Amino acid sequence: MVTAISRNQKSRKVVDKDVEQMVEVPSEAPEEVSGPLAELMSQAQSAYTSYLQAQRKVAEAYQERQRQGEASYKEIEENAAKICTEALEKAERALEKAEQETEEAYQKTKMEAKQVYQNGVNEALRVRDETIQQAWEETKRNSERIWKVFQGKIEE
Repeated sequence: MVTAISRNQKSRKVVDKDVEQMVEVPSEAPEEVSGPLAELMSQAQSAYTSYLQAQRKVAEAYQERQRQGEASYKEIEENAAKICTEALEKAERALEKAEQETEEAYQKTKMEAKQVYQNGVNEALRVRDETIQQAWEETKRNSERIWKVFQGKIEE
């Protein structure tokens, strides 16, 4: 915003850092003028100074709001990172538990399979032994019968 109080007065340019606007402020006090014009000039100068102060306050308030927004963002970001970390840790624990349960189930199933195998082997051996025993008994009976037939004690 550019303001000129008098065309004849020298002025210097001032850059307000907070607002980053260029304003022209008189470099020296206006010449003493008496009467209503002097009073109006004084009021205008006072109003302009008040305006600049208000503008600085607005800029400061804006910057404070921006700092608060950044702080809020950082807080939200940190909270999100914390929640994410907790979720990852929970997922890792769940994975470890699932792997452990799976390993336990595998070992149990493996033991059950070994038991089924052993039962099958035992049953096969029992059936074999019974079959051999029955075959041997049948062979003995046949041999005795053949021997009796050979001796003529039994007729076929």
